[in-house]
Amino acid sequence: MKTIGLIGGITWLSSVEYYRLLNTLVNQELGGVSSAKIILHSVDFAEIKSLTEAGRWDRILELMTDAAKKLEAAGAGCILLGANTMHKLADDLQASINIPLLHIADETGEQIRQDGLQTVALLGTKYTMQLPFYSEILSAYDITTIIPGQDDIDYINNAIYTEMGKGIFLPETKRKFLDIIHQLADRGAQGVILGCTEIPLLLQQKDTEVKLYDTTLIHSKAAVRFALGKNLQGD
Repeated sequence: MKTIGLIGGITWLSSVEYYRLLNTLVNQELGGVSSAKIILHSVDFAEIKSLTEAGRWDRILELMTDAAKKLEAAGAGCILLGANTMHKLADDLQASINIPLLHIADETGEQIRQDGLQTVALLGTKYTMQLPFYSEILSAYDITTIIPGQDDIDYINNAIYTEMGKGIFLPETKRKFLDIIHQLADRGAQGVILGCTEIPLLLQQKDTEVKLYDTTLIHSKAAVRFALGKNLQGD
């Protein structure tokens, strides 16, 4: 089994979910008391949030590169960057290391293509929704991406940073997210990407008939396939 390197803390809440999923998936494959080999480098989300809002992607890249290199030196066989938004830096980060960075948008695009969907909605921070780095990758899989209107973009972004990032998951926020999802389905979305690794902590597939893509789970499955060198049960 290869070792998975996880850059976490963006936020720590989703990092806990990554850790749970990675171990659960490995155990499902290997049985007994088997668990995943994981090295976690956790950053301070307060610093990342401030730098993101200031547009200091250069400094964020320095921090992510430092984390990735330390994980590689410690023996990681691959890198998971545990946040959708930070994948804006994925190409530059990959260029700085000699082990694969498993790209969350690539893995999500491949899953959507396998499911045969052509149009999906993307939810996440305003950076993930509005900057082109995510939708451009999806377009390479012949997937058209739609996003909410500006008021809903602002609402989602605010909920991520002021509620979910603090471990606050309110029923009224969940209702609003579901309302946005159903509006996007009315606009032609065949599925919805939960393109922030905290959103799956707020709502799950059981909450709506609209197909949801849990990027934390998709990313974790890709890492376990890499670590074990095989497809997983149910793939």
